[in-house]
Amino acid sequence: MKIDSQINAIVTGGASGLGLASARLLASLGARVALVDINGEAASRAAGTLGPNALAAQCDVADATQGEALVTDLKTRLGPPRILVNCAGVGPAKRVVGKSGPMPLADFSRVIGVNLIGTFNMIRLFGVLMSTLDPLGADGERGVIVNTASVAAFDGQIGQAAYSASKGGVVGLTLPVAREFARFGIRVMTIAPGIFETPMLRALPETAQQSLGASVPFPKRLGTPDEYAALMRHIVENPMLNGEVIRLDGALRMAPS
Repeated sequence: MKIDSQINAIVTGGASGLGLASARLLASLGARVALVDINGEAASRAAGTLGPNALAAQCDVADATQGEALVTDLKTRLGPPRILVNCAGVGPAKRVVGKSGPMPLADFSRVIGVNLIGTFNMIRLFGVLMSTLDPLGADGERGVIVNTASVAAFDGQIGQAAYSASKGGVVGLTLPVAREFARFGIRVMTIAPGIFETPMLRALPETAQQSLGASVPFPKRLGTPDEYAALMRHIVENPMLNGEVIRLDGALRMAPS
C-alpha cells in the first residue's frame, strides 16, 4: 500500500516512543494520522509537532466503551483508516512470587488488559471500518494492521511473566486474524522489538542503558524508535508481508535473568 495523502492512519500509544516515531513517519509521507493515547494531553502535544496531518485522541484501548467512542470520534475527524499501528502497552516487571508474597492478580490483569486485550479491541473495532472501504490496486487491498509484541514473547526473563504472556498473546493472534481478514483484503502483521530507546528505558541510569545495549550482538546498542517505524513502513508497503511476526532485535536472545 502506498502511503500518501489519500491514506488515514491510527497509531495507539502515539504520544511517545515507538508510536510517536511511527506517527511522525506516516505524517511525513502525507498520511493523515490520529495519535491515540491514554494521556490525551501528551497526545495533543505530540500531534502539534507533526503539522496539519496529525490529530490527537484520548482513549484507554482496553476499555470497550472508550474504544467505541473513539471509533465514532475518528470517523468524523479523520475518516475510516487504512492503517492501524498498535503500540500502546505497559511493561512493569514483577515476580510471580516476591518477597511480599504472590503478585496481585490485578497487576497481571492490567498488563494483559492493555497489551493484549487493548490490541484486540482496536483490531476488532477498526477492522470493521477497514472492511467497508473500497479496495485498492490489483490485489484489492483495503488495509494493514501492524501490532507490537516483544522478544519477551519468546524468551522472557524472570519478572516478565505478565508482560511475556501478554506479548505472547499478541503473537498468537497474528496469524488467525490475518487468515480471517484475508477475505477483506486486510493484512495483519506483528513486530517483536528487542531493547529499544523508549521513555521507560531512558528513565534508567546511563550505565544501565549502556549495559543493555552491549547485550545486543549487533549492532551493540539500543534500537531506536525510528528503526521500528522504518519496519512498519516496509510492512505497509510490501503486500506479501502478512500473518507473520518479525523480530527486530539485532539477534538478541535474552538470558533467564
